[in-house]
Amino acid sequence: MRVVVLSDTHLRPGRGRRLPDAVYAALDQADAVLHAGDIVTADLLDELSGFAPVHAVLGNNDLDPALSHLPERQVVDLAGVRVGMVHDSGPAAGREGRMRRLFPDADVVVFGHSHIPWDRDGLDGQVLFNPGSPTERRMQPVHTYGELDVVDGHLDASRIVPVVPST
Repeated sequence: MRVVVLSDTHLRPGRGRRLPDAVYAALDQADAVLHAGDIVTADLLDELSGFAPVHAVLGNNDLDPALSHLPERQVVDLAGVRVGMVHDSGPAAGREGRMRRLFPDADVVVFGHSHIPWDRDGLDGQVLFNPGSPTERRMQPVHTYGELDVVDGHLDASRIVPVVPST
């Protein structure tokens, strides 16, 4: 199972900005999509659901009333891999313990908010994963998104994918 992981897309209606072509290419191959918040408009969730089933959590910039149904955190099962999702994981210091306490049974915790790509092992093998942002890199060198590969009920690979600008 190929999972595309997004966060902090911040796509506002009427601004003419969209996801990068590289993200659309990845979505074409996706079996599931995770969005860790700051979606901003429900239109994006509708668009993403045209590619694969979408699981999303509410971010601090998700003020569109059409997004109010989203949970602040959730756990989803992706072919036997339990994935915890939350927008803001808090500061890096103490993150491993906080995420293990918040999602004690999760194999992976996906989060966003900081726009800082993060793919590291936490406590007891729990993977902590922030895909960064494909649209607002802030202080990061490049835009990014993430991918998870689930094989035979376990996480086979996780990766941060840099977005190469289209020419």
